[in-house]
Amino acid sequence: MKFYKQMNMTREDIIAKANAALAEEFEVEESVITPDANIKETLELDSLGLVDLVALIDGNFGIKVTGKELMGLKTFDSLYDFLVSKGC
Repeated sequence: MKFYKQMNMTREDIIAKANAALAEEFEVEESVITPDANIKETLELDSLGLVDLVALIDGNFGIKVTGKELMGLKTFDSLYDFLVSKGC
């Protein structure tokens, strides 16, 4: 994972970057990552997968996030909203 924070990313940029990183890290097709899809089911997250997701968000967006915060995010759309709210 490469860390670089891009200021003023559009929502579309954030979605594209997140989807590409998620597809690569969790070995899923980007086409299954849809706004209404359930994050945990789509990525088949267990407790170790959750740690990987925390690291992915930190590494790609420079955002420190806790597992507890992520557990509150059910869909990819809620993840995108979270990333936008953190000023990506």
